Amino acid sequence: MSVPGAEFDALVGHTFGIEFMGIPLKFVNEVSGLKADQDVIEQKSVTAQKGQYLNIKHPGKPKSGEITITRGLTGDKSFDDWVKKAHEGKMGQTKKDGSVIIFSPEGIEVKRYNIFGAWPKTLDIGSLKAGDTSVLTEKLIVTYERMEPA
Repeated sequence: MSVPGAEFDALVGHTFGIEFMGIPLKFVNEVSGLKADQDVIEQKSVTAQKGQYLNIKHPGKPKSGEITITRGLTGDKSFDDWVKKAHEGKMGQTKKDGSVIIFSPEGIEVKRYNIFGAWPKTLDIGSLKAGDTSVLTEKLIVTYERMEPA
C-alpha cells in the first residue's frame, strides 16, 4: 500500500545511475549539465490598423548539449578507450546513446532522461598534489545531439 501523496515527494539527488548502450557506468559520483533546450524564433511585426507592435514567439529547433560525468579515478579504462576512439575520428564506434536514470530511495526507477548521439569531448584528470588526501577524480565532458525525457 502506498502512502497518500507520495507521488508528489521530491526525489533526492544521490540516487541515480548513468548508462550508455545499456551498459552502466561504474563508480560515478556526479552528473551535471543535463538539459533539453531549444531555439526561440521571434516574429516581429506591426498591425495594419493602428501600427501596434507585435512580438510572437515560436518554438525553434532543439539544441545539442553537454553533460559532465565525474567519478573516482580507478583502473577502469572505459573513459580512456572512448576518448581515444573520438580522437581517432572513429565516430561510428564513438557516438552512443545513453540514459541518466533517477531512482527512488528504494531503488525503483522513477525518471529517465535519454541522450542521443553522445561522444566524449574532454577528459579531465583531477589535480595531482603532494601530500593531498582527497580522492583523485576524472571528469568526462560528453556532448550530445539531443536529450529527451523518456
